[in-house]
Amino acid sequence: MLRDITIGQFYPVDSPIHRLDPRVKVVSVFLYLISLFMFGSFAGYAVVTLFLIVAIRLSKVPFSYIIKGLKPILFLLIFTAFFNVFWSRGDVLFQWGFLTVTRQGLRKGLFMAIRLVYLLIGSSMLTYTTTPNQLTDAIETLLKPLEKIKVPVHDFAMIMSLALRFIPILLDEANRIINAQSARGADFEEGKLWQRMKTMVSILVPLLASAIRRAYDLAMAMESRCYHGGGNRTKMKPLQYGKRDYFVYALLFVYLAAVIIISRVFVF
Repeated sequence: MLRDITIGQFYPVDSPIHRLDPRVKVVSVFLYLISLFMFGSFAGYAVVTLFLIVAIRLSKVPFSYIIKGLKPILFLLIFTAFFNVFWSRGDVLFQWGFLTVTRQGLRKGLFMAIRLVYLLIGSSMLTYTTTPNQLTDAIETLLKPLEKIKVPVHDFAMIMSLALRFIPILLDEANRIINAQSARGADFEEGKLWQRMKTMVSILVPLLASAIRRAYDLAMAMESRCYHGGGNRTKMKPLQYGKRDYFVYALLFVYLAAVIIISRVFVF
């Protein structure tokens, strides 16, 4: 296992997915996300579920690690399912006051919840098996044709790379501030909502000041080293396609074809 200390995640270097060209992984995730909105039947979800299980097995990322990443969207998941179940028209199954449960609402709520979970898992598989440098290099290479219409592709990739690297740094900084404020008697768990929001100010203000200071130091460091963006810059590890990458592209198009055909044939 390889640990990237810049974002605090583990990358299973012995997994087949990790050895793929990052451009293949970016394109695969992009097409996978599109495929989630190409059907509305259980048969389509069965194909996607099988594809996702195979990807997780090949990535060798612990399933518990993936489930842990779903906790931040738990509220959004419940709210989305609740909204679709009670505010969808169709065959009424249950009614209580202004709340009405329909057969179409249950189906829509279930599908929307599964779609959100699969969307997050598929996106996280990309970050779990790709380092930030590989990810930004892949995006920059894929968007290279846009430079012909004066789109600053390299600047966009650099912004993304810096954002990914600053996330764990700011999280560590926030934890240190919370520990320091807790040692001074601050309570972030008890009290009314407005009291806890007021307490959060003691975290947000120094965190914002720290982020601005780090951004200024980084800008000064880049300027002192005469950094001027893209141009004719070379890479220490240029991206190159291999046989396995073309094989994955072929499998990806087979998957998309299976999703389209099965979702058209089986509409239940």
